[in-house]
Amino acid sequence: MTRADPFGAKTTLETAAGKVTFYRIGRLAEHGVSDPSRLPFSIRVLLENLLRHCDGHLVTEEDVLALARWAPRDLPDREIPFMPARVILQDFTGVPAVVDLAAMRSAVKRLGGDPRRINPLVPADLVIDHSVQVDFFGTELAFHLNVEKEFERNRERYALLRWAQKAFRNFRVVPPGTGIVHQVNLEYLAKVVQTREVNGEVEAFPDTLVGTDSHTTMINALGVLGWGVGGIEAEAVMLGQPYDMRIPEVIGVRLTGRLPEGATATDFVLTITQLLRKKGVVDKFVEFFGPGLRALSLPDRATIANMAPEYGATCGFFPVDGETLAYLRGTGRDPDLVDLVERYTKAQGLFYDGQGPDPLYTDVVELDLGTIEPTLAGPRRPHDRVPLREVKRQFWESIASMLPSPNPAQAQAVGRLEGEGGVVAPAPAATAAPSAPATWVSLDGQTVALGHGAVVIAAITSCTNTSNPSVMIGAGLLARNAVKRGLTVKPYVKTSLAPGSPVVVDYLRRAGLLPYLEALRFHLVGFGCTTCIGNSGPLPEPIAKAIREHNLVAVAVLSGNRNFEARIHPLVRANYLASPMLVVAYALAGRIDIDFEREPVGFDPNGQPVFLRDIWPSQEEIQGTIRESLDPEMFRARYARVFEGDERWRSLPVPEGDLYEWDPDSTYIQEPPFFREFSLEPPPLQDIRGARVLAVLGDTVTTDHISPAGSIPVNSPAGQYLISRGVQPADFNTYGARRGNHEVMIRGTFANIRLKNMLVPGTEGGYTVYHPTGERMTIYEAAMRYQEAGIPLIILAGKEYGSGSSRDWAAKGTALLGVKAVLAESFERIHRSNLVGMGVLPLQFRPGENRESLGLTGFEIYDIEGIAQGLRPRQEVIVRARRADGTEIAFPAIARLDTPVEVEYYRHGGILPAVLRRILQEAS
Repeated sequence: MTRADPFGAKTTLETAAGKVTFYRIGRLAEHGVSDPSRLPFSIRVLLENLLRHCDGHLVTEEDVLALARWAPRDLPDREIPFMPARVILQDFTGVPAVVDLAAMRSAVKRLGGDPRRINPLVPADLVIDHSVQVDFFGTELAFHLNVEKEFERNRERYALLRWAQKAFRNFRVVPPGTGIVHQVNLEYLAKVVQTREVNGEVEAFPDTLVGTDSHTTMINALGVLGWGVGGIEAEAVMLGQPYDMRIPEVIGVRLTGRLPEGATATDFVLTITQLLRKKGVVDKFVEFFGPGLRALSLPDRATIANMAPEYGATCGFFPVDGETLAYLRGTGRDPDLVDLVERYTKAQGLFYDGQGPDPLYTDVVELDLGTIEPTLAGPRRPHDRVPLREVKRQFWESIASMLPSPNPAQAQAVGRLEGEGGVVAPAPAATAAPSAPATWVSLDGQTVALGHGAVVIAAITSCTNTSNPSVMIGAGLLARNAVKRGLTVKPYVKTSLAPGSPVVVDYLRRAGLLPYLEALRFHLVGFGCTTCIGNSGPLPEPIAKAIREHNLVAVAVLSGNRNFEARIHPLVRANYLASPMLVVAYALAGRIDIDFEREPVGFDPNGQPVFLRDIWPSQEEIQGTIRESLDPEMFRARYARVFEGDERWRSLPVPEGDLYEWDPDSTYIQEPPFFREFSLEPPPLQDIRGARVLAVLGDTVTTDHISPAGSIPVNSPAGQYLISRGVQPADFNTYGARRGNHEVMIRGTFANIRLKNMLVPGTEGGYTVYHPTGERMTIYEAAMRYQEAGIPLIILAGKEYGSGSSRDWAAKGTALLGVKAVLAESFERIHRSNLVGMGVLPLQFRPGENRESLGLTGFEIYDIEGIAQGLRPRQEVIVRARRADGTEIAFPAIARLDTPVEVEYYRHGGILPAVLRRILQEAS
C-alpha cells in the first residue's frame, strides 16, 4: 500500500513506543482552507480519514477540500467516501453477515472463481451477546443454566461462527458469556488511536468504525467516531468498499453545571433524548462540549452516546480529553497506548481542553445539567420522557390506549391515531381505581394480587447503563439499604441482573453489594443484552395466564435503551426505561402507579413505612465505593483471554475448508437465495407496474414491527414451518437466533403481534387482505400468492418508517416477500439505507403530502414511472394509483436514493450484488 499524500500532510511524531507517521490536518490551512481548529471535532476525524486515504481514485483532492471547507450553514451537496478502521458486529446481525459472505464464496466458486477472494479486508470483531435468554432467574444457578440453554439452542450458529473465525482473515469472535458488544468495545477493543505498518513505517490514525448494531454509537464517548449501519453495508465495508455518506450537519450541545443530588446519567440521557428529538437531529452528528463536560465521567458519557439512535442522530460525539485518558488507564490499557493517544490527539488538534474559541456548529443546544431530575421513559418509546414524580398519573392517563379493545371501530380509530407509537388522546384518569386488583394469583405457595400497572419484569440490563459503575454501585447500595430495612421484592416480579461485562460482577462483589442484590432476587442471569432486546424469557405461567385472561396492562421496568411495543415481552404492554436504581425501587414496589414522594416503597418488619428517599444512596457514598472497588487489574484479568471462551465454546466442532458446507436439513443456517441466479451483468431497470399494497402502516413503525427478534408463536407462519421440519415449540428459540435461515425470517417479516395493518382494521398482527379475492390471511401467505401471480408489491407508511434497531432482515425479508417499493412520509436513516441495499426503492411523499391527504386507501393498483429511463439522487418519480371505480390519482414522490453510489447499488439490485460483480470483474 502506498499513500499519494497530494497535500504534503505526512509528518512524524515521537511517542513512548517510538516514532510514528501521521497525516496532519493542519497542513490544509496552507491550501487556502480556513483553520481546521474551528471545525467540530467529529468533522476533523472525518477529514483526517479523507486526507490519509486521498489517492485521486477512491478519495479525490476535491473530496478533501469539500470537507475541509465545512461551514455551519453552507454545506456542499456532496457525498464523501469514509473508510472506517474496523467493523464490529453482534451475533443477531453478525450471523446473517457471515451467512452472506459464505453464500458469496459459494457463488464465486460456481462462477469458476477463487472463493478466498471473498474475505474481510477491514478488521472485524463479532461479539456473541444477543443469544442468551432469561429462562432461569432468582437463583445462584441462573447464570450457568441460562448459558447451558444458550449453547443447546445455538450450537449450529456457533459452529458457523467457529468456521468463519478460521476460514476468514481479519475476523475475530468474542465467545458467549463474555459481555455485551458495546461494553466490550468500550472497555477493551477500542484503541482511540490505531497504528498500522505501512511501507515499513508505523502509521497512526484515529480509531473509527461502523457496526451492525445501532448502539455502536456508544463508542463515541471515547472520542472514537462510529455508528450503526445495516448488515449488508457492514459487509461491503469489510470487503474493502468505502462507506459513502453525505457531509453531515453537526449540532453542538453545550453543557453547563453538574448533575444534582439524586439525578443520574440515565436521567440525563432520557432528558436529552426527548430534547434532541424535538430539536430534530436525524441524519446529523451531535457533538457535546462546554464546561459541563468536566462533570461527566466517561461512563456517564457512554450512556449518553449509546442512545444517539433514540434521539435520532447519526452519533453523539465526545472529543478526547483528560477524562478519556483517565478512563483508558482505569480500564487497564497499555501505558504506551495512553501515551500515544495523548501525544497524537494533541498534535492533530483532536484533544479538547476547553480553552480557546469553541468549534463552529450548525446549531447549538444549551443544557444545564443542574436541571436534570429523576426520570423514566415510556410506556412505548425511548423519547417519551416522564419525570418520576408524574409516572403514576401518566400511566393511568395512557392506559386506555394500551388496553385491547373489543370494539373494532374503536380499535381502528385508536390504531390510526396511535400509528404504532403516535400520540393518542389521554383517557380519563378515573377509568379504574389504581389500587383495585384485577385478579388473585397463586404463585409458589403465595396468593398475590395482580392488576393493571403490576411490574412483572424488573431487569438491570443493557450496556447503556451496566457500563456505568455509578448507577450499578448505586443499585447495589439501594439494595443493601432496602434489605437492611427488611424490604423484599414482590413475588410476581421477574428480576434479573445481566451486565455487559464480568467486571461489573467483580466490583459489586468486592464492594460487598452482590449479596444484597441477590437477596432481592437480582441474581446474575447472563452477560448479554437479554431483556433489552426481547430475550426476557417466559413469565411464570400463573402470571402469564392472569395477564391473558384478564387483559391486564402489565409493566416492565428495565435499564435499557428500547421499549417499543411488544419488544420486551409479548404479554407486557407498558415498558419503561429507568436507571438500575429505579429498577430496584419498582421491583420493591411491585407496581408502576406509585408516587414515591408520598407513598412508601414498602414497610419494614415493624410495619413502619419506608420511603424511597430513606434508602436512596448519596453521590458521595457512590463515588467513595467506586474508588474503593474498581482497579485496572480487574479489566486486565477479565480481558486477557477474551477470545478463548469456556470449555463449551472450545469443544464445539469446527467445520473445515474455504467453503461452508450447507446442510439442507438445518433449520438455523441455510444458503440464502440472493446469489443463486447471479449474472455478471445487472438486468436493466424497469418501472413498477400493477403493484398491490401488502400493508398500510402508521407512524413510527419500527424494525421490531417489520422483523421481530423475540419469540416465535406456534401458530405463526414461521412456527408452522418449524413444526413441519420436526422442531418442537420448546425448541423454536427466537427470530433473532434464526436469522441465518431465510425460510424462517421471510415468514417472520411483518409478523409482530402488535403490528396494525390498516387494510384489516381492528386486527393486530401480521395479517392483510389478498386484494384479488378480498380474503383475509397472513402477510406471508398473501405475499406468496402475489409472487405466484407475478404481481409486485408496495408498502404505504407514515413518518419515521423503520425506526429502531439496525436490523438488516427488516429489509431482506421485505425484499424476499416481493415488495418493490416502500412509500412513506419519512424514513429512519439505517433502514432506508438497508432497503436500498436490498434493491427495494424507498419513496417519500413530498412535504405536506401523505396517504391521507392524497386519499389513498391501499386498495388501489399502483404504477411507479420514471425508473426505467435511469435515476439520479433524490429524483422525483410519478406514482399512479387506480381505484376500483376506474378513477386515478397521479402524484410525484421522491426516490430516496440519496447518493450516486446508492443509485448504482439500486441498479445492481443491492449492495452485495454490486460488490460481488466488482470483485469478479477485478479478478478477471
